[in-house]
Amino acid sequence: MAHDAENGPRTFGQRVRRERERKGQTRPVLAGLVGRSTEWVKAIENDRLGMPRLPLLLRLAEALGVDDLAALTGDERLAAATYTKAAHPELLRVKEALTTYDLLVRDEEPAPTAELATRVQNAWQAWHGFGDHRTRVANVLPALLADLQHAARTHEGVERRQVQVHLAQAYHLAQLYLSFQPAPELVMLTGDRSMTMAQDADSPRAMAASAWYLNHVFRDAGERHEARVELAMKSIQLLDPDRGSEDIALGGLLHLAVALSYARVGQKGNAERHWDRAAAAARRLGDGYAHPWLVFGRSMVDAYAITMNNDLVRGGAAIDAATHVDLGTMQSATRRSFHIIETARAYSMEGESVAVVHLLKKAYEASPETARFNLFARGAAAELAENGSAIIRDDARGLARQLGVAA
Repeated sequence: MAHDAENGPRTFGQRVRRERERKGQTRPVLAGLVGRSTEWVKAIENDRLGMPRLPLLLRLAEALGVDDLAALTGDERLAAATYTKAAHPELLRVKEALTTYDLLVRDEEPAPTAELATRVQNAWQAWHGFGDHRTRVANVLPALLADLQHAARTHEGVERRQVQVHLAQAYHLAQLYLSFQPAPELVMLTGDRSMTMAQDADSPRAMAASAWYLNHVFRDAGERHEARVELAMKSIQLLDPDRGSEDIALGGLLHLAVALSYARVGQKGNAERHWDRAAAAARRLGDGYAHPWLVFGRSMVDAYAITMNNDLVRGGAAIDAATHVDLGTMQSATRRSFHIIETARAYSMEGESVAVVHLLKKAYEASPETARFNLFARGAAAELAENGSAIIRDDARGLARQLGVAA
């Protein structure tokens, strides 16, 4: 690839190719993620096509995991997060809670461990419930983190390890709250802290759960898929299905993480093999089972087949997977909304813009803040509001206003 040895690639196409290769993507995979042909990607990389307009440029940046558009445009710094990621009104308060260090020991006794466990459970229920889940969680997270940290510093022995497990779960919740917001450094911070707490607690289950969430951190950071697979597979070794349903669920969840990792780099056979193992774990647990806060179960595994096929650039297969999923049985409004959005992404690959708008509206109704902070939903709504056909343009513009991306 021709480039300036001192300053790197000179053209937009060369920069796109550099970022694609860094991420380990093939041209067909990138083409599918942005809804264009493999020839289009080739033409972009060979500079036969110029830089696309902003909506498509933002979708390209998202697919490549690029937060700074200057990595593609070469111009002065222009953060893609400014256009694609919304900041929640309580982001600063949560950030302060995560970056404020209470170095002095409190005089008061810590809250009882059982009480802290109940508060963590209630926070997770708020996350999965109907309505503005990010707002509800932001209202309780700062005090919850402070009380858990105080308890972890004060207690000793078994009780301290129990608190650390709950603290790891609270950090997972903080990581989810921060996702799709302009705070990537905090997502990395919470992912690392959750694993540290799980290791300090010497809890195989807590470490396995942390590995699931770290896989999302690594993926979004553009970490090579081999590292994500290695982390998940090592974590599976910590589990014993004979110990009960939670170990079975966590093992299935980690196989699902591996499947999604392979799908992102176009390895269909490996992706489907590990998805099958996740599905087998879910079947073993029974149709009515759902992990209390990770929500692993049959409907979750079936729904992630949509995402897996999307990332494999198999839009038709993703739509077929969607027709076999009953999202109404899923015990999480947040999850339902996400998987409806993933179904919309599948229809987008097939050029079915009417279905895309319809599904994004359904996703918004199911969980407004899930749709409002989802990069595909925001990008698709903005693009269809500007360039969609007359039959959907009014609906797309209304949707764009609801998602906060209207011009």
